[in-house]
Amino acid sequence: MAANITYREALNQALREELQNNPDVFIIGEEVAQYGGAYKVTEGLYKEFGPERVVDTPISEEGIAGCGIGAAMLGLRPVVEMMTVNFTLLAMDQIVNNAAKLRYMSGGQFQIPAVIRTPQSLGLQLGAQHSQSLEAWYAHVPGLKVIAPATPADAKGLLKSSIRDNNPIIFLENEMLYGTKGEVPEGELFIPIGKADVKRQGKDITLISYSMMLIQAMKAADTLAKEGIDVEVLDLRTLRPLDAESILASVKKTHKAVIAEADWKSCGMGAEVTSIILSGAFDYLDAPVVRVALAEVPMPYSKPLEKAAIPTADDIAAAVRKIMGKG
Repeated sequence: MAANITYREALNQALREELQNNPDVFIIGEEVAQYGGAYKVTEGLYKEFGPERVVDTPISEEGIAGCGIGAAMLGLRPVVEMMTVNFTLLAMDQIVNNAAKLRYMSGGQFQIPAVIRTPQSLGLQLGAQHSQSLEAWYAHVPGLKVIAPATPADAKGLLKSSIRDNNPIIFLENEMLYGTKGEVPEGELFIPIGKADVKRQGKDITLISYSMMLIQAMKAADTLAKEGIDVEVLDLRTLRPLDAESILASVKKTHKAVIAEADWKSCGMGAEVTSIILSGAFDYLDAPVVRVALAEVPMPYSKPLEKAAIPTADDIAAAVRKIMGKG
């Protein structure tokens, strides 16, 4: 059996189930308790589990991250909610220099089973400082795992797996996805970290994406199918570690690849995926790898300019047509 629920509800289910499963799990962050979280992901959990398991904090991102990391060092399993990925920059020292490195530097004496949940978004007219996709920053750091699910089922299954993992995890939720719906199996659901998923089978070209851009990729694939182009859509889901095996298997099958990403092209996730393809499937390629990404500018506030900066399904479809010789 499966239920058609929102991305937000799927996350809430995962948190509730893990709080019920393990008394060492707790949630910490700004407005996560009585208010239910800035995006209502933790709604109802304070009432059910109380102030020791769902903990409101002062507005101090470095302090919130530090509390979570310290608790993890002592054997608890904190789920740290940062109000937006932009605010995680204030905690970069804690995340990069402590969370990511303490297990290695202690020779395994300390584990850091901490999940840092944070939304990021584009397209909501929040201005340059609040409209950023920073996944590549964190995916660059050894010691961190970085996850960016696109569907409610993946959000639930990967969050539950993350909470049970013994490593620090950056769990990226896109604000544009919170209200989207999808089928989520009832009961326990665990999705392995580090495993991509073929969301649509195809034979003509591989379209690789993740998070909010996967929605645009699927729309593009639907449009292209009407034109006789059979697109395979691969959802990365986990950005560190990347599932190189699935990337290469799909490209070797289709011999062509387009990467659609919701971050800047320079030094972005698409660059790493392209490197994997060129290193492991170069001889299989019938065309250059093409990337569709954000415009190389701080995000404009103006709605028309913001719209021009963000890739769409039409942009992705155009890139595919060009490779297929139909553009």
